[in-house]
Amino acid sequence: MNAGLMRAVVLVLTLLVGVGLGAMVFGGRTVEPHAAHDTLYTCSMHPQIRQDTPGTCPICGMDLVPVQQGQATAGRGDRVVLSERARALARLQTTEVRREGDAAAEVALRGRVVPDERTRKNVTTWVGGRIDRLHVNTTGEEVHAGQVVATLYSPEVYAAHQDLLTARGQVQRLAGGTSAALQAASVALEASRERLRLLGVPGWELERMESADKPTQAVALRTPFGGTVIERVATEGSYVQTGATLYRVADLSKLWVELDAYESDLPQLAVGQSVALEVEGTTGLQQGTVAFIDPTVDPQRRTATVRVELDNPEGQLRPGLFAEAVVSSSPGGSAPLVIPVSAPLFTGKRSVVYVEIDDGEVLAYAPRTVRLGPRLGEVYPVLAGLEEGERVVSRGAFALDADLQIRGGPSMMMAPDDRDAAAEVPLDAEELSRLAPVLQRYLAVQRALAEDDHAAASAAAAQLQQAVGSVALVGEAAAAWDGLEESLQGAAGQVAGSTDIKGARRAFEPLSAAVETVLTVFGNPLDAPLQLAFCPMAHDNAGASWIQQGDKVDNAYFGAAMRTCGEIEHELAPGERP
Repeated sequence: MNAGLMRAVVLVLTLLVGVGLGAMVFGGRTVEPHAAHDTLYTCSMHPQIRQDTPGTCPICGMDLVPVQQGQATAGRGDRVVLSERARALARLQTTEVRREGDAAAEVALRGRVVPDERTRKNVTTWVGGRIDRLHVNTTGEEVHAGQVVATLYSPEVYAAHQDLLTARGQVQRLAGGTSAALQAASVALEASRERLRLLGVPGWELERMESADKPTQAVALRTPFGGTVIERVATEGSYVQTGATLYRVADLSKLWVELDAYESDLPQLAVGQSVALEVEGTTGLQQGTVAFIDPTVDPQRRTATVRVELDNPEGQLRPGLFAEAVVSSSPGGSAPLVIPVSAPLFTGKRSVVYVEIDDGEVLAYAPRTVRLGPRLGEVYPVLAGLEEGERVVSRGAFALDADLQIRGGPSMMMAPDDRDAAAEVPLDAEELSRLAPVLQRYLAVQRALAEDDHAAASAAAAQLQQAVGSVALVGEAAAAWDGLEESLQGAAGQVAGSTDIKGARRAFEPLSAAVETVLTVFGNPLDAPLQLAFCPMAHDNAGASWIQQGDKVDNAYFGAAMRTCGEIEHELAPGERP
């Protein structure tokens, strides 16, 4: 090979090596200067979905919308960024943090109608004996002062009456005798009268008894006051001692409504506040005022009694009726910062809001822990964590939190201290039973997923949303439920709107977390035990929990593939908390 040919070959090889190295170093920028990787696509309802090409959401089937990489959260796992179109499709709404001077607190309480204690009286016997007849036989009868309510045979009255008649006859026989004998007989007569007076015989009855021909065997017992008989204690034929209670009566033209106020409600309550009452079995609202607040708190139920006095001239109200009340008050002081009641997410004692962050290029949403005061109507006062003029997400916060949870960010639902710090709210059996439909619908979702029945799971989740919306609690329980309701609704909605069982199972984990928080706060509302189960292999070995019934593991995350995978970690008896 001659020298010219060799130089040509070397030149070609050099060019080829140079092109190859250039492709290795610069090929990513020169070959595709406008690559499709500059744009990601997400679902407006399920922002955890991210892919490089357009299409439909694998969970709900909606068209994916573009999210610029510059707007993505790469490197910032503490916030969510959506495009303008995604925000519109998600119906995300924000509200400005503002001061509201006329915010009025409305405290919802529940209680019952009771008689006014000041009008309650006992009709008692003034002498011992046998009850021969009751003239008032039934509870609820009206009696008036001086009315004969019972007839009694009293050996003691009979003997005293006989002594009175004997002394009277002695005075009559000695009327023409010596003055000394007459005086002695008169003293004996007066002693007989005094004996009957001390037994309780009134003066007018004593005069009648003194003029009688023979001792009486029937003693009339009269009530000294009028009212409604609220309890009949005596029975015919029974023997009673002096002072025994025959009836309990009360004046029902004035009644009390005794309301139960939880500890968290007490700072908002004061004597003199106006109260709107809705009493079961009656029509219209009753208006009253707070007359008394119990200075002590029940150590078991953690409630104090709030008393409202009502006039009842027409007898429409009856003791024993249940009543729901709304007490209105003003927060007082300077105008507080407020946010809508739909803005915060609650888990136990924590309150989290999503704050809108505008850096001039994109809008981001970041979670922030705040401290809130008692609910004031449709707003919460902000005690710490927000500044006037900031904007918070008032609709769609749960979807944002679900995104952070799935991506491993600081989700409100998965904060490690939340379940331990969840404030327990005591409920009586009737109130706790109102949560039973929620657990029953959740268990239907769990069973359907374990049976690989996506259609049944979706339908049960829709029914769960209805059950959640139908729950009505009062006082501290209502405040706690307000914070949990959106989490339950959002998670159940994701299961109901899923297009396949894989998507339903992804949404089932935050739903289970929300239900477990409900159990932590209120306790097991069912009459049967619940089992808390855990599968370490769920979600690519990240592990996930669920609630079920039955001692045999029924895995909702794998279904027939590994239905018994996992273990029962704890059993909750009726009313018990995790």
